[in-house]
Amino acid sequence: MVLFLGEAEVQELLNMDDAVHILEETFRQQGKGNIINHSRNRIKTPKSMLHYLPGAVPHLNVMGYKAYTSSKAGIKFRVFLHDIETGELLSIMDGNYMGMIRTGAATSVATKHMSRQDSSRVGIYGAGWQARGQAMGVCAVREIKSISVYSRDPAKRKAFCVEMGSLLEIEVIPAEKPRDALNEVDIVITSTTSVQPVFSGEWLEAGVHINAIGGNFLFKREIDELCVSKSDVIVVESKEQSKIEAGEFMPLVEKGRLWWERIYELGEVVTGKVNGRNNNEEITLFKSLGIAIEDIAVAAHIYKLASVRSIGKRLDIPSI
Repeated sequence: MVLFLGEAEVQELLNMDDAVHILEETFRQQGKGNIINHSRNRIKTPKSMLHYLPGAVPHLNVMGYKAYTSSKAGIKFRVFLHDIETGELLSIMDGNYMGMIRTGAATSVATKHMSRQDSSRVGIYGAGWQARGQAMGVCAVREIKSISVYSRDPAKRKAFCVEMGSLLEIEVIPAEKPRDALNEVDIVITSTTSVQPVFSGEWLEAGVHINAIGGNFLFKREIDELCVSKSDVIVVESKEQSKIEAGEFMPLVEKGRLWWERIYELGEVVTGKVNGRNNNEEITLFKSLGIAIEDIAVAAHIYKLASVRSIGKRLDIPSI
């Protein structure tokens, strides 16, 4: 029988620390060539869009895919998990909370391997759902003392700071202007839906680490060309998918100012094949798009816990 897990069950079973551990090992396996990941496919209709990300995580004995729809009604996520040996459908689970946590966990892994170890101050652009996971993620791997947050909506920005300050038990303060979010910070996070850069690369200081996570379409650019050009180390989850979706990189590639050969995958960094940082003065950049193996690996963990704790609803779906 297939186990269905709704948002409430997923939230009960998943925490950031577990997600970080799971994804770090998954990216280690990616770096060893033991992972199968296919880039996102999209089907566009006049009123909605279907997004589909498949992959396999052999070290967890699972394969599957995340499928989600986007329309004026919003975005709806589902993850489908299969046994890698038998092909049996093991579980269907809601993926909204899961996606927020695993996106934060991927950032967490990159931050652990690419930011300065003494990083303690963070600037975040964006105060939405994904920004919550980003704040939680960096705090899971660094001793963060303060976070400054800028977003276009002052009320939303203030509410975010109150909520996350209480959750993380650190100082989370609103930034009145875009530049204020970059004052004397060690880690910069962009978590927006912007199609234009949200800060100027001129504002970057030596030694900063950047996590750009908001855009996964070619027309979206949260960071400008100068920011990319100033980055000494550039890392992505998947180069294949980046060539389709990384809008911040394509203009520079087309102009001959950036080469895919100088962009590395996070799996290469986690395995030590590539240094995520060579010294404390370098500017490092992690461009996250969200890839299939992140959802599948985290879903495998959730399914295992749910099975042990008898959580979820069993669906009687006949085998073909």
